[in-house]
Amino acid sequence: MSLRRGPRPPRRPARALPWRRAAFASLDFETTGLDYRRDDIVSFGVVPVVSGRVILKAAADQLVAPAVPASPASMKVHGIVPQELVDARPVSSAREALHGLLDRRFLLTWYGEVEIAFLARIFGTRRGTWARRTVDVRKLVLRLEGRPAATRNTLGGSAARYAIPVASPHDALDDALVTAQLFLVIAAKLEAAGRGRVRDLLAISR
Repeated sequence: MSLRRGPRPPRRPARALPWRRAAFASLDFETTGLDYRRDDIVSFGVVPVVSGRVILKAAADQLVAPAVPASPASMKVHGIVPQELVDARPVSSAREALHGLLDRRFLLTWYGEVEIAFLARIFGTRRGTWARRTVDVRKLVLRLEGRPAATRNTLGGSAARYAIPVASPHDALDDALVTAQLFLVIAAKLEAAGRGRVRDLLAISR
């Protein structure tokens, strides 16, 4: 299969599985900005979650050489300066790595719109292709807590409420790990409330 077409989605019957039996990949991008048509990624972090467990030994991260310079605002957030990207690998390398890491897996993200938009750019696919397989952990937290979808809710704030340690905020790998750990906590609570299948979590994420 062409890398350009993107990683294969999970097989459709997997949507009916209890979440503890499904394969996920927690993904975070750091970017040059949030203009989805112009900006590029500067790093990614991926942490697999399989059978209800974080597989840290299979986690991966990478700096990526962007085609456009990072905005001062974005550099202030993620702390990745141009000098660190001099020897970074091109987006084609990121595409190849992500293809293997995301193949046949549901995605876990903190703010799904960002990762969905940049994945569509990287692989030349439609955003809907990614949205159908993405669990937005931010939305799971808001649903569990009974708060409106428009509520401002940061990853660090949610992690603190559920006693998830945060080592390096806005580091792609650490954010992916925090998102994965938070997912395990929130998914277990939703499961106890009768929303324990993958399709339930996908529905909440819409």
